[in-house]
Amino acid sequence: MMKRFFTIDMPAVRFAWNTLVFSLLSLLPVVIIYIVVTPGFGGMLAGGGLSLSRFLRQIATNGLPVVFVVNYVSFFLFALIATKPNRDYGIRLVLLVDLPVRVFGFIALHAVIYVLSADMFGSFGGSRATALRIVAPTLARSILFENISGAYLYATLVSGLPLYVTAIENSGTLGRLARRFPGRSGSLEVLSFAPG
Repeated sequence: MMKRFFTIDMPAVRFAWNTLVFSLLSLLPVVIIYIVVTPGFGGMLAGGGLSLSRFLRQIATNGLPVVFVVNYVSFFLFALIATKPNRDYGIRLVLLVDLPVRVFGFIALHAVIYVLSADMFGSFGGSRATALRIVAPTLARSILFENISGAYLYATLVSGLPLYVTAIENSGTLGRLARRFPGRSGSLEVLSFAPG
């Protein structure tokens, strides 16, 4: 199904549009979950006003750009692998390209956006240095879903599934292992314990 939405020969604008739609669809549920599981946060946003406008601005200027860029790279790799399935891409190539881009891209985009937010919106007291100092602890806490960046992190992980499933199916060793499991769930089963 994903092969229809992300192909190498697709016009760039259409590819970007599909990525944007997918990014919004993957971001929305995790943001809602974050609001629901954070005590008092939903009530604060329901009151509207400054809290809601700042929250929406944060998603529009930080969350969506981060999720979009990470997804774009992942979907490009997916399209490359899905378009030429006879080539031996293997899971190692995907891990060597996608995983570092995903991790370092997530960190670098946050750093750039935090600095820009300090300049444009006066966030972090208007201090670029403070904005940069906050990146590491914020992202460390995001792994545990303790802040809104956690929603962005988990939204970007969704885009990796088609890429990794396709890479496993095209991989010699893991592909054979995946075919031993029934149906399309085989690759997902292998993915759950695939070696790094």
